[in-house]
Amino acid sequence: MIPEMQALILTAISIACLHTLTGPDHYLPFIALSKTRGWSIGKTIGWTVMCGMGHVLSSVLLGLGGAALGWSLHKISWFENVRGGIAGWVMLLFGLLYMFWGFYRLYKNKPHKHFDMDNDGGLYVYEHKHNEAVAPQERFKVTPWVMFIIFVLGPCEPMIPLLYFPAAQNSWWGMVVLIIVYTICTLATMLLMVLLGYFGIAFAGIQKLERYVHVLGGVAISMCGVGMLWMGW
Repeated sequence: MIPEMQALILTAISIACLHTLTGPDHYLPFIALSKTRGWSIGKTIGWTVMCGMGHVLSSVLLGLGGAALGWSLHKISWFENVRGGIAGWVMLLFGLLYMFWGFYRLYKNKPHKHFDMDNDGGLYVYEHKHNEAVAPQERFKVTPWVMFIIFVLGPCEPMIPLLYFPAAQNSWWGMVVLIIVYTICTLATMLLMVLLGYFGIAFAGIQKLERYVHVLGGVAISMCGVGMLWMGW
């Protein structure tokens, strides 16, 4: 396996795990629904996997946009001699931009999805800002199918450059490997967190990292680009 693919696989693992661990919306709704509706462990796992697959599919479709760019450049003859370097610069620049965008969201305190339960055990989703104590004006009751739609409409943006490199290298197996690795790591992390919560294990400390998820994703992508350009990855 070429060093660049090893770096991309490690980056895909990092992003999948970070994106899931630092996003409570990836597991808390399943824990809440399983408790309030008395779901069996099998049903809880089933809905977690189903929504996780919808999330992965939307992320992969988003990443195919980067793959399309890489494939288009692959067909240009002069690109053959420089595509490795360009791929590294694409990773680095995308990572830096994504990281600064994350800092911008932190500074502006942009609203994000938040799940909450009422006294009757109903689960609701609404727009929420960090350190905001005001009750939301609009909130929507969450059912399993509503949750599935939320996951499909919330892809993982860092997947865009990950598929760019193997497409630029005309490596379909590389794209398949990255998609499989990202899928397995995302689903495994979701299931781990849901099962921990299902059996009553709390992880409040991890949830505090939610606001930094975009910054952390940008750092991971940037490090991959740095490794490709200057560290022989």
